[in-house]
Amino acid sequence: MKRNLRAFDFLSRFSFGFLFLLIGVFSSSCGKGSEKGADHEVTTLGSVEMTARLEEIPEAFPPNDLYNYAYVLKYHVEQVHRGRVLGDEIFIAHYNPLKPRSGVQDEFSGKVGGTLEKFRAGDIHRMALEMPLEQYWMGGIVDKYFGQKGIRYWAVWTNLTEK
Repeated sequence: MKRNLRAFDFLSRFSFGFLFLLIGVFSSSCGKGSEKGADHEVTTLGSVEMTARLEEIPEAFPPNDLYNYAYVLKYHVEQVHRGRVLGDEIFIAHYNPLKPRSGVQDEFSGKVGGTLEKFRAGDIHRMALEMPLEQYWMGGIVDKYFGQKGIRYWAVWTNLTEK
């Protein structure tokens, strides 16, 4: 009888340990990293949600001390999660790009933000977007790609996914 109880005790401890291990594995896979860069804002704001690689930053961003502006950057589309995007290379305007996305929103910008701290060429961003740019931003625009055709999107929310 004692032998059966010891076997049961061992199995019950093993079962609980295995259960906690499974819970840990599933909770870590279902958390923040399950869909890179996904959060409530990026998955609900804007009419388009996508993941894209920042191709380049054509020149240093102007300082924000004189005026607020949007800076157009070129991206290579990795995946469209929601909405429709035409082409593999698109142009996205970011409001005051020198500021971290978490603190960029102000009384002029409308709802904008994200987890991105700094723009770096080659980084992968998950973004909520609106289009066309002119319907969402009427201030200054720096567009070094003005000679290239394509829709200019307005970045509503920008999260870093990979470097």
